[in-house]
Parts: sequence; C-alpha cells; structure tokens
Amino acid sequence: MANFSCFLLVFLVLYFANSYSNAQSVPAMYVFGDSLVDVGNNKHLSLSLLRADFPHNGVDYPGGKATGRFSNGKNPADFLAEKLGLTTAPPYLSQPDDVFVKGVSFASGGAGIFNATNEDAIKQTIPLPVQLGYFSRVHQRLVKQLGTASAEEHLSKSLFPVVIGSNDLINFSKSGNTPQQFVNLMVSSLKEVLKGLHGLGARKFLIVGTAPIGCAPKQRFQSTTNECNAEVNSLSKNYNQGLQSMLQDLKSELKNIHYTYLDTYSIFTNFIDNPTTYGFNETKAACCGLGKLRARVPCTPVSEYCSNRSNHVFWDVYHPTQTTARTFIDILFSNSQEYVTPITIQQLTAI
Repeated sequence: MANFSCFLLVFLVLYFANSYSNAQSVPAMYVFGDSLVDVGNNKHLSLSLLRADFPHNGVDYPGGKATGRFSNGKNPADFLAEKLGLTTAPPYLSQPDDVFVKGVSFASGGAGIFNATNEDAIKQTIPLPVQLGYFSRVHQRLVKQLGTASAEEHLSKSLFPVVIGSNDLINFSKSGNTPQQFVNLMVSSLKEVLKGLHGLGARKFLIVGTAPIGCAPKQRFQSTTNECNAEVNSLSKNYNQGLQSMLQDLKSELKNIHYTYLDTYSIFTNFIDNPTTYGFNETKAACCGLGKLRARVPCTPVSEYCSNRSNHVFWDVYHPTQTTARTFIDILFSNSQEYVTPITIQQLTAI
C-alpha cells in the first residue's frame, strides 16, 4: 500500500509539473476554426441555423449541459487546453469586449475559409476572414492593456490552433471550379489569413488538416451502400497536400514563424479501419440522430441517441464523440512524429 501511495504521488507530481511547464511556455490559446472546435460562439448568433445549445448535445459534459459544442461532451479544443495546462478558451461572442489575455476562441459552426461557405444554408456563421478581424480587435486591446512590447511577447508565446476547411470541401460542388482550382483557392486564401495573423503577432501555429470527411455518417447516408464518399475524401487529401506545401513556403517567407501540422486524415482513417485498436465498434452510424445511420435527421431534442457513446467514432452526422476527441488529442501528444510534422506539439510549445 505504501509503495502504491508513493507511486501515485510521483505520478501526480510529474503530471502537474508537466502541465505547469506547458502553461509557462504557452500563456494562452487563440483558436480559429469551425464546429469541430466551436465552444459556444454560434449560440450567440441569433440567425444561425447551425447551433448545438440544446439536448442531446452536452449529455456527457459536466452537469449534462448543452454548451454550444457539437458533441456529447467536450471537443478537441477542451482536451488540447487540458494537455497544455490551460482552461478552455471562451467563445469570443460571449464577452466581445474582453481583453482575452488568457485566450479566446473565434471558432464557429459552419465556418469556412471562404466568406460564402454555408452563407445560404445556415444564414449566419463567423467565416475565417471575420475571425481574423475579431482577433485584430483583441490585438488592439492587448496592446492597450499590456503595452506594445509585452503584448508582442505574450502573443509570440501563445498558441494559435487553426481548424478549418471541412465546410468548404463539403460545399465544393457549389463553387463552379475544378477540384484542383478549388483546393488551390482554399490554400491561397488560408495563406493570406495566416500571414495576417503573423502580422498581428502570432508565431506558433497548430494547423489541423481535414479528416476523411467522405466517411462521416451524413456522407455515407447519401450512398446506397453506406460506403464512404471517395470523391470528397480525394478532395480532402488533395487539400491537405496543398496545405502542407503552403506551410513550408510560409516558413521560408516569414520571420520567426513556427508550426505543427496535424495529420487528421490518417488518424481518423485508422479509427475507421481499425476501430477495436482504439476501443470503438461503431464507425459508420452517428450516435445521435434519426433514420438510416442516424443521419437522415441531425441531432435534435427529438432524436434518438445511443447509450454506448464511448464506442462510437461519430456523435452526430459530422462531429466526433467526446471519446474520439480525447483519443485524437492523446495520440497527438504521444511524442510520436507519425502524425505531426515538422515538429511535435511539445516541441512547438517549448520554442
């Protein structure tokens, strides 16, 4: 018993020492993206048709409350913050006049790299260029409160996760472009936003590639065989290749920029192809929804939801369960470089 207590004490000391170390090197997170990391911005958009501030979302969140996360509980942004010893960055629209020294999330469900993405379908979202504009306001307040030099140092140590692109890819067919033209436009548009963030003091970027979106329940539902949409997956892979090439170019163009690219595509492909390795047994159907694959009708208060949520890869028609999100972040922090390039997240935060 004494040996176990000693072991437990050492474990806790190392765990909290690691969290403290990460917190020292990363004072804040400024999160940009879409519903995969939205922590509640869309619930402040009165006209938005894409919200998650109702049951059964949040059924496994502390208190069982629907917070605006598109999940049964926490999402990747929450688990990333935990790994770094930070509290989850709050949604910008919950307190838009704050200075946000400890970070903020601009992520919005339905958002894309392009302003026009989902503009007609969901009426109101916060596209990436607008998120950049919001950060510009935060930057001004940080400079005013901390002073130019201190604000610059603070931002240079902070982490800037960017999780975007899925909604643009899903809406590709409306663009009128060829697949390669569309991907090139996505990449070049994102590059301009990243340059804008760099101009406002961002130095450490966590760039998240897109997943095999064609394997999401909604995409499978549209197939008579329930198989993945190969065309959408091909588009996602092409975008990820272009994104990595652009990041390499950006590294040579801009001074003091550092980044880690996350290979989301490969990780989720492994979840789907080798589910039992990660503790999953349902890779096709959503946990919450109605109809075939629970994907005919999205997750709403009248939808069915599964009891074995930890066994499902997908919570709803497009979003991962809390367990999937946690497993995803755990893999990225495993010190393996299999899914991260050119450096690990730990190396990025230590710079």
